Amino acid sequence: MAQQTPPGAIKTDGRKRRWHQHKVERRNELVDGTLVAIRRRGSNVSMDEIAAEIGVSKTVLYRYFVDKNDLTTAVMMRFAQTTLIPNMAAALSANLQGYDLTREIIRVYVETVAAEPEPYRFVMANNSASKNKVIANSEEIIARMLAVMLRRRMAEAGMDTRGVEPWAFHTVGGVQLATHSWMSNPRMSADDLIDYLTMLSWNALCGIVEVGGSLEKFREMAHPSPILPPQLLNR
Repeated sequence: MAQQTPPGAIKTDGRKRRWHQHKVERRNELVDGTLVAIRRRGSNVSMDEIAAEIGVSKTVLYRYFVDKNDLTTAVMMRFAQTTLIPNMAAALSANLQGYDLTREIIRVYVETVAAEPEPYRFVMANNSASKNKVIANSEEIIARMLAVMLRRRMAEAGMDTRGVEPWAFHTVGGVQLATHSWMSNPRMSADDLIDYLTMLSWNALCGIVEVGGSLEKFREMAHPSPILPPQLLNR
């Protein structure tokens, strides 16, 4: 005979689910309020200022977040889930080809980060392990999306696709680190940064296409040093 669940247990489980849902929604509201506070008051905003900006007591913040590190991690997760990853997914699925697609993917990453300088600095000023894990996870998601797109396009062209994952992770990691350096010390315009990164990525892709993605062909071919243009040789 099947064992029946006591009616009281059903009510208890229902209350737990409702409370959990309420807590998730309230945390999201507080994170959104924190983002507004950071944009208004800057990356050095304190927990007291965040609470005042949202219109709650600091006690309420600590009811939903263990400490400022926990809030910082939640801010990064919210930004990644609602802005960075959706923007990158749209760029990767854009109906573009070759150079235009390469530049678009890099442009979207750089401009998405550059559009939120104060939240970016707020997050990056915190070196907690949980925040770093969220950043690493978001980079992995973007790299795997890029790998899927590369594999599909290369397979359609009859190319060897075995290298798509390391190429994707190399590209995402390089663009992320270069953008982080630029955000910390912007020595050039965003457009110049985008074009420098595109120059590197595009030329790398051209080299991969020349050998059809084949590691064997790459190993067999000669690798002479590039020839400088005459105007540089005559200097």
